[in-house]
Amino acid sequence: MTSKILCATDGTDHSTHAIQLAAQMAAKLGAKLSICVVNVARGGARGPLIYSWEDDEVKRVLDKAAAEAKKAGAESVEELALRSREAASAIVQYAEENGYDHIVVGTGDKRGVSRLMLGSVAADVAGRAHCSVTVAR
Repeated sequence: MTSKILCATDGTDHSTHAIQLAAQMAAKLGAKLSICVVNVARGGARGPLIYSWEDDEVKRVLDKAAAEAKKAGAESVEELALRSREAASAIVQYAEENGYDHIVVGTGDKRGVSRLMLGSVAADVAGRAHCSVTVAR
């Protein structure tokens, strides 16, 4: 049975679908819903470690996602800001370490060369996760 759902967002329209689906699932199953943003680190070795977003932008994305989740039926939503060099591994690691039994992620319409160049967090999460993963479109 699903009791803890982790939904990853990056503030895009694609992740809005994931938030709505995760909220509906949480409401229907009586599960706890947590929404996370992974602030990806760049640089480091010989220069400063720089994160993709400022803290206030992360907060804005999380607050907007939580409001969307409540609008879609979730009673309460936990907001999580994660930091990592790689988004998919941060999502999977956090879910495993904290006992989540379902992950929901969104995906865009990447195909061909753009898929090879940009990668896909959703595909990586689905391939690495210890639990069920729903990819929302």
